[in-house]
Amino acid sequence: MADFQTHEHDVIVIGAGGAGLRAAIEASAAGVSVGLICKSLLGKAHTVMAEGGMAAALAHNDERDSWKTHFADTMRGGQYLNNWRMAELHAKEAPDRARELEAWGAVFDRTKDGRINQRNFGGHRYPRLAHVGDRTGLEMIRTLQDHSVHRGMTIYMETTVTQIIKDGPNGRVIGAVGYDRPTGTLHYWKAKAIVLATGGIGKAYKITSNSWEYSGDGHAMAYNAGADLMDMEFVQFHPTGMVWPPSVRGILVTEGVRGEGGVLRNSQGKRFMFDDIPDNYKPSTADSEEEGWRYVLGDKSARRPPELLTRDHVARCINREVKAGRGSPHGGVFLDIAWIKTKLANGEEHIKKKLPSMYHQFITLAGVDITKEPMEVGPTTHYVMGGVKVDGDTQMSTVPGLFAAGEVAAGLHGANRLGGNSLSDLIVFGKRAGEYAAKFAKENGPIKTDQAAVDAALKQTLAPLDRSGGENPYQVQYALQDMMQDLVGIVRREDEMAKALDGLAQLKARAAKASASASREYNPGWHTAIDLANLLTVSEAITRSAIERKESRGAQFREDFPNKSEEFGTFNHVVRKGPDGQMQVIRQPLTPLRDDLKQVIEENKNV
Repeated sequence: MADFQTHEHDVIVIGAGGAGLRAAIEASAAGVSVGLICKSLLGKAHTVMAEGGMAAALAHNDERDSWKTHFADTMRGGQYLNNWRMAELHAKEAPDRARELEAWGAVFDRTKDGRINQRNFGGHRYPRLAHVGDRTGLEMIRTLQDHSVHRGMTIYMETTVTQIIKDGPNGRVIGAVGYDRPTGTLHYWKAKAIVLATGGIGKAYKITSNSWEYSGDGHAMAYNAGADLMDMEFVQFHPTGMVWPPSVRGILVTEGVRGEGGVLRNSQGKRFMFDDIPDNYKPSTADSEEEGWRYVLGDKSARRPPELLTRDHVARCINREVKAGRGSPHGGVFLDIAWIKTKLANGEEHIKKKLPSMYHQFITLAGVDITKEPMEVGPTTHYVMGGVKVDGDTQMSTVPGLFAAGEVAAGLHGANRLGGNSLSDLIVFGKRAGEYAAKFAKENGPIKTDQAAVDAALKQTLAPLDRSGGENPYQVQYALQDMMQDLVGIVRREDEMAKALDGLAQLKARAAKASASASREYNPGWHTAIDLANLLTVSEAITRSAIERKESRGAQFREDFPNKSEEFGTFNHVVRKGPDGQMQVIRQPLTPLRDDLKQVIEENKNV
């Protein structure tokens, strides 16, 4: 067997975005040895791309806000398929985590009286997003990274983890294997507990706002280790990605543009979002442009503009306009923030101050000055609500000692995530995962290395290098992305998804023969072959779950089942590996909501 390096920690954290850094900080603070493994360089995690802000009911800009309203908004946005315990903890603890970041040095934008400023965002009743211009994720990573360097943890950069090792088929985790990306050096990390913080699955699709790391690594590793995945059918398509030029198609245009007054128009100049307001949001949505503008200015008697409805709904409305032939020249619609100059004397300076990254992004990549002309935008694969099924309090999966936090974990968001809830999700549940992983490591005794399991995992990792004459793995990945975009995208049909399942079987056969034969050093073909196996696993989980959910709810829109079904609102879909190695999809009934939380939802129903 090839040589490998062995490292030993009480807890290893896989992923160094907001959730991973926060978990590592908390575990280290508990006095255990921590290893932090990141696929890219430290500080380059995809969290830096989260722009608009983090949702926390601080009530700085509207004293009516509270954890109860935040909880009710989150549950309503998730179509009540959420893990309500996670939604409760998130709403209650997010303000403390925001203040903690501030104490650690995060430089939030400020209100006139010096408190953390908060902006409007889709699906949130009140201005709730603490922000740093439109670079909030970058500031979060900077702050957490600065705080973590004092903790004494060991950091492994540019390293891919390929497999979790367990103590027998039904045992606890005892470590993980992987390799150093630049040199190809193999590693085995011996650990008493593992925290997955690997992010999402966006690279399964052709058009995505996600960075190259988002290949479903944590989802696939957890599934292969025997953990349950949940809600995998719910893939969020952010309404506003760049559509031109083609080289930047899909790059995120923050919801903060709409939070600051940006409006959506079709090619006829019509503000089309007023045409389709869901019944359950009508009481809280403006019915005139004048009222919507007053809301943006902070008028507490005004209701939100329809551009700030939930992402799934806005994305489908944009898709409808494009299909009806009312789209922009390059297949999107127009997002216009420049129009606020007719309302604000200093409109141009206001836009540059509030949205500096968006101004720079469009002027540099598209030659568009957003202070003077509208942007062309369209839906882009952005986030997966599905992930590892975890306990709401501890974040432990169904595999003992395996924890998950952030986008790789399921439960908080239900069928659809509200903008801004992702960043607070990272730090609320990153903290909890780190805390309980450290506790598990302390309470569970020494572990013994299973040499045969480690050797088998490393052999599987090296397999693409041992094959010769096979297909280039990039070609298989391109075919997968095209197929998922076309057949399991924003609008779904059973016949198309059945065709996708057949396609996935063929792609798996091609991937099994794909080769990256060359040196282990600086071999991107090898990296792609490893990612490809994970992408095929999560694509199958998405497709099978989406076929089973024969309704339209949240992020899933079925053209053949366009309505919401009462029956399908009583359970989540759980994906697990069967005894025969085949993927199974089962229905898991929802846990009944506590009476006091039922009351909270009822009180906020028309708010």
